Amino acid sequence: MRPVKDLSGKNVFVTGAASGIGRAVALQAAAEGAVLHLTDIQADLLAEVAEEATAAGGRVALAEPADITDRDAVRRLAARVTEASGPMDVVLNVAGIAIWGTVRGLEHEHWRSLVEVNLMGPIHVIEELLPPMIDAGRGGQLVNVSSAAGIIAMPWHAAYSATKFGLRGISEVLRYDLRRHRIGVTLVCPGGVDTGLVQTIRIAGVDAQDRRFVRARRRFQHHAVSPERAADAIWKGVRRNRYWVYTSADIRLVHWLQRYYPPGYALAMRIFSWGAHRVLPAVDQARRSDLA
Repeated sequence: MRPVKDLSGKNVFVTGAASGIGRAVALQAAAEGAVLHLTDIQADLLAEVAEEATAAGGRVALAEPADITDRDAVRRLAARVTEASGPMDVVLNVAGIAIWGTVRGLEHEHWRSLVEVNLMGPIHVIEELLPPMIDAGRGGQLVNVSSAAGIIAMPWHAAYSATKFGLRGISEVLRYDLRRHRIGVTLVCPGGVDTGLVQTIRIAGVDAQDRRFVRARRRFQHHAVSPERAADAIWKGVRRNRYWVYTSADIRLVHWLQRYYPPGYALAMRIFSWGAHRVLPAVDQARRSDLA
């Protein structure tokens, strides 16, 4: 296995590049002289990031908006990327959405949207961009951004966790399947990261203006790391061909507890769930009142 230690002149593809972690990893790669291929559904913000990346010293070979849930759109984008620059050296699946809620609070469309964006989106990218990397025979790195919710039982995250555990499963298999092609796999499991998702997070059935929700969000932001710090951890992981990458020590600790002391992990999760239902409005109770 040959890790991608130097990004200068390397082809780097990033989804979700218009904001948050995607923007941060793109700009850091630009500063190291990478050749960037960027996509996001937000065209205006994507154009701004492309300008910033160029100013930082990177070369932006392509910055094109695309909906990663549309397989045909991803296929066309990948064809243009490969035709223009050849196979990628690093592919980063960063794009994602977050919707939380209890079983009563979540609607079917919430589950479906999460699966389409967080799971099928990365699958589309892998389908189209990994085969050229394999054929080129020069190795590389696949980076999949999962979540702490892809490791542990976070309250109200059932639908979100379904997609993040799914991406974790894909990564676990490809970690070994791609090894013979000298393509490493990095699975990123961020804890709290203060991105735009914090302001737009949806908790099904919960009023975003509720004072309890606003206070909980502020506490989250206080403990969250910056996208730049998360990007630092990701690129450090890529250079060392690490599989597990955490962006904060708390998630590393809980994951250790889960693996090596299951009773302690179970107790921690019960307390975590109890606290979440005390902090936020009880959707289950509200729904029962509506049905009464």
